[in-house]
Amino acid sequence: MGSRSSGSAGQQQPAVHDGEVIRADGLAKTYAEGSLRTPVFDGLDLAVHAGETVAIVGASGAGKSTLLHLLGGLDTPTAGEVFVAGQRMSALSDAERGRLRNHALGFVYQFHHLLPEFTALENVMLPVLLGGTAVAEAANTARALLESVGLGHRLEHKPGELSGGERQRAAVARALVNRPGCVLGDEPTGNLDEKTAATVFDLMLELNRAHRTSLVLVTHDRRLARRLDRVLELYEGRLRELPATEV
Repeated sequence: MGSRSSGSAGQQQPAVHDGEVIRADGLAKTYAEGSLRTPVFDGLDLAVHAGETVAIVGASGAGKSTLLHLLGGLDTPTAGEVFVAGQRMSALSDAERGRLRNHALGFVYQFHHLLPEFTALENVMLPVLLGGTAVAEAANTARALLESVGLGHRLEHKPGELSGGERQRAAVARALVNRPGCVLGDEPTGNLDEKTAATVFDLMLELNRAHRTSLVLVTHDRRLARRLDRVLELYEGRLRELPATEV
């Protein structure tokens, strides 16, 4: 994982190096309920480089989804720092973090989270519209991406009219519509049958190569994980890189 020194958390300069799209330094997360404290991890370091694909594996309950939420600015760490596109997340307001997430990150979950009242085209347009792009331009961008994932004939269909694989492909298109530096995926194929999962996974890798968008994917499927550049195991609050023989 190769964590490098970043200086103190109080320094204003970003603790990132050229080519890093996400960096976590000394990350810790502890959940508190009354007097009960439940540590998830402590002192965790991670650097993800442009165009890199990283799988995070580990037992259920190890904290993989929690880590992904911290990297995406959807949750705040108990200690440590997360840097996205060179910006220290803790130094940003909620609105600034939202804007950074919209432009620098894409998210794909096990369940598609498409808005049921909107068409596939409208769902993919939304992140672009939130960024202030004109409707016509947003529609053209979304249409091109949907065509690239094989949904050009389903633009006007709502999620309820799409198959599971089609909904997940639309979710992948939505994650990429703002050309983010990194896509974070939480079991993005976990709700699909084996054949459809392989198709969606192939698509994500193809788009990774085409757009040089980094991928950080939480997955329980080690057959898929070993196809990525690195496989990291989250175990007892620490990340360790797995050699190919252990994946």
